[in-house]
Amino acid sequence: MYVVKSPLAEADLKAVSEALQGALVDLVDLSLIAKQIHWNIVGPRFRSIHLQLDEVVDSARTHSDTVAERASALGVPPDGRAATVAAGSGIKAVPAGWIKDADAVGAMADALGAVITRMRERVQATAEPDPVSQDIIIGITADLEKHHWMFQAENA
Repeated sequence: MYVVKSPLAEADLKAVSEALQGALVDLVDLSLIAKQIHWNIVGPRFRSIHLQLDEVVDSARTHSDTVAERASALGVPPDGRAATVAAGSGIKAVPAGWIKDADAVGAMADALGAVITRMRERVQATAEPDPVSQDIIIGITADLEKHHWMFQAENA
């Protein structure tokens, strides 16, 4: 059932919807992982990293809403349910419990790197079928790369 009809051809819509759904899953999981680390970080750099993690959470949540709304605008219902996120995320899980500040920074750099790699694939996948969605994914990737740089610099 189509409630909203996309102007994209069916094959193009399939490619774009897969890219947007994948981006949504990764962004939702990124926000959850960053919050998990945020709650459990310990060490001398606790405060600065604690606050930095909230910046990632805010960014990921904002971007996930943008991606979900783009999917909806194209007539594709976004799926951000926990089971969908758990099954489709490309981010390695973080361990439960307290996490030392240096380990927290490393985990976030790894998580961001994983998402960025997948986002860059989505940039390519949406180039031809939908430059509008591609533009959104490019902007998200740029923002995530800034966070990635900052976390990598933390442990340099």
